[in-house]
Amino acid sequence: MKRSFITFIIAMVAGFSFAAEHQEKDREKENKKDSQDGEVVAMNKALFISEVFDFEKSPEWKYIGNKPAIIDLYADWCPPCRAIAPIMKSLAKEYAGKIVIYKVNVDKEKELASFFQATSIPLVVYIPIKGEPQFFRGATDKAKYKKAIDEFLLRTE
Repeated sequence: MKRSFITFIIAMVAGFSFAAEHQEKDREKENKKDSQDGEVVAMNKALFISEVFDFEKSPEWKYIGNKPAIIDLYADWCPPCRAIAPIMKSLAKEYAGKIVIYKVNVDKEKELASFFQATSIPLVVYIPIKGEPQFFRGATDKAKYKKAIDEFLLRTE
């Protein structure tokens, strides 16, 4: 009797532990989805390597993401960069679920800035699912960013 009670307690604890672990994994997936759907995601080198392109393993460009992406290379001290930040936020909400918008602070992520040859900022990189990225240097209005998204990333007119 005592042995079966102990076995029962162990089984209950193991079951609760398993359920809690599953809930935590589900929460992590939901948080990751939320951070990419409708929000501009701050990117560092590790995130770039895991979600965009692992330039340490391959010299040939191959996008590994599952949605087209935009990378906004910026600096906090740059007035044009600050001017397009709200546009990128708005576009992230407008195109939620269709594209991912990342931002890279070139002062903090010098290796990524070098990888994209960001000699002037803002630098906006449009990354389609297939094909080579396209670069746009400087700031512009929301309509031009939308046109690039629709015609290049999503291929709609």
